[in-house]
Amino acid sequence: MEGLYAVLSKGIRFFLCRELGTQDLDDRVRDVFILIIQAIQRGAVRRPECLMGFVWTVTRRQPATYIGARVFARRFQASASDNIVLRDGALDPERQTIKRQDTELALRILNGLSKRDREVQVRFYLNEQAPEQICREMNLTATQFRLTKSRAKAHFGELGKARVSRRVGFAAKSQQRHLSGLRPACA
Repeated sequence: MEGLYAVLSKGIRFFLCRELGTQDLDDRVRDVFILIIQAIQRGAVRRPECLMGFVWTVTRRQPATYIGARVFARRFQASASDNIVLRDGALDPERQTIKRQDTELALRILNGLSKRDREVQVRFYLNEQAPEQICREMNLTATQFRLTKSRAKAHFGELGKARVSRRVGFAAKSQQRHLSGLRPACA
């Protein structure tokens, strides 16, 4: 085996180096040599005069096998260049501002409701109290509670739409005023 390795390793090394580069070259040469020895031991090479052809065939197939294995491995690996974004779960400054503004708007709208409607909404939706507890503590029947809750919810929605449409209308008017000052000279 030593003699065979000495004869074959130079040619195998040169070919693999040319095809795959110098990285892990010694390991690849040994892998090819082990494949050849195993084939000889199994009796796959029946005629000794065909040994060099067999060696050449096994050696030529190694770059394709190696490249195929690398492609397969890359499918299951995550690299730094895969643009993986890890977030810590905290809101960025823009999202924090939006959330704060939404909360302020909801509180302003909620304050626009009557005291009783506001209390039912806060207890049920924000404090997540059971309807039975709210009825008991506010001296309401189940029917009164359902009606109060649904009417207050509808009123909250109406006030919210009105508030948002005023805000959008204001923004549209501001933009229109801004654009009216930018009329073309030829007009």
